Amino acid sequence: MAAGKEIRTKIKSVQNTQKITRAMQMVATSKMRKTQERMRQARPYAEKVREVMAHLAQVNSSARRSSPFLREPAEIKKVGIILITADKGLCGGLNTNAIKMFSEKLREYKNAGIAVEVSTLGQKGLVAAKRLKSEVVSSAVNLGDVPKMEKIIGPLTGIFRDFYDQKLDAIYVIYSGFVNTMKQQAVFEQILPLSDRDLKLDAKMPWDYIYEPSPEEVLDELVRRYIESVIYQCLADNMASEQAARMIAMRSATDNAGEAIHQLSLAYNKSRQAAITKELSEIVSGAAAV
Repeated sequence: MAAGKEIRTKIKSVQNTQKITRAMQMVATSKMRKTQERMRQARPYAEKVREVMAHLAQVNSSARRSSPFLREPAEIKKVGIILITADKGLCGGLNTNAIKMFSEKLREYKNAGIAVEVSTLGQKGLVAAKRLKSEVVSSAVNLGDVPKMEKIIGPLTGIFRDFYDQKLDAIYVIYSGFVNTMKQQAVFEQILPLSDRDLKLDAKMPWDYIYEPSPEEVLDELVRRYIESVIYQCLADNMASEQAARMIAMRSATDNAGEAIHQLSLAYNKSRQAAITKELSEIVSGAAAV
């Protein structure tokens, strides 16, 4: 029964693993609801800031022309990429898809002779960026389950300052966008410079504000707040995607463990039945010999 004992040990091991994956699935399900709600709550603020910023940019063309955040570069020589990933794995292909897109963009820019500066949010992205030997200028890890601006705005200040000082011609972000519970997809978006499409300058706004200080300073500050809200929204999307992907991955692992236990139980029963049959045959043979 040595084989039977080995199978029983395997069954026990798989059962223990199944308990862990089931617990992780339940935790991810609980966190997913909270992250989805947080993601939805962040959108109205970003939309309102964009609306005021667009209005100001439309009625004050001089402020719009003077803002470094709204300039259109004549030539793209160097860009910045903000790579947002999870700190942990066990969430299916979520991190892999974002890192794959990041790797493809690095290759495209390299082939085009465009330099790339990288900031990462999340441990998995930092490890991948270093492995790909990209120019990592800042990073933030251990972000937790709740996006906090004080943790992420510091590391990202440098890349936005480089754009402001015209050392970068554009800034992009790569993150995992939340489509629904069953689907998350890697997203590549331009953050800066802001285009007319981003500002939605198609509405007629004849009235203006009273400014203190100047319209140019107010617009620059609004753009900074808008960028912060966009980064926060991307991070909130990524966290909601992470929990949804982890819930699906752990549910699949739990189901697979159940199937493995079923197959091992069948093998154990067959082994046990074979051992019993062998013992009975030996007893019958012995009795017949007597």
